[in-house]
Amino acid sequence: MRIRSFMIKDPITISDRTSIHEAIALMKDNSIRHLPVVDRSKTLIGWVTLADLKQGLLPSMITGVSLADLMIKNPITIHPDADIETAARIIYQRKIGGLPVVEDNKLVGIITVTDILGAFINIMGILTNSPRLDVNVGSKPGGFEKVSRIINDHGGDIISVGFAAHRTDKKIYYFRLKHCPIEPIIKALQDHKYEVISSAE
Repeated sequence: MRIRSFMIKDPITISDRTSIHEAIALMKDNSIRHLPVVDRSKTLIGWVTLADLKQGLLPSMITGVSLADLMIKNPITIHPDADIETAARIIYQRKIGGLPVVEDNKLVGIITVTDILGAFINIMGILTNSPRLDVNVGSKPGGFEKVSRIINDHGGDIISVGFAAHRTDKKIYYFRLKHCPIEPIIKALQDHKYEVISSAE
């Protein structure tokens, strides 16, 4: 899934001549926490966050610190055709709230933690009214394929699958299904000696 499908297109921007007061007011008025800094040709030259601007507000009154002094120069960027997983990994590893999206050296959008969360909620079908099964597929080869086949053979249409990577003692997969009776599926899994950790309709 490409970033261009989830990014905020034509985001609000500022120039490096914008005052810190103006930038903070713009963020508050639009309920945003990041602003790309661009030149007249829409080339990205920096990135500012609300937290950075608030920290620099008092020094700007005393010593003349400007927005250009506070902005992140040469910020980490991402291409609109990169995978959403790549953006999620960068944001998580760098502990940042968002990324400018750049194509041909021009700013074309931004992608934030909220956008990525929305993308994954959409991918996983979390907001759909559908059942979920958490199944320990076991340590034997082919466990995932066998469980998937049992689910399909007993009327389950799988929307999405997640994996509990933090668990080391069990290989637990989360199966999100289209609306269907799940009791026959649970019984079939248990009959095949698979542990159903939990279920939700």
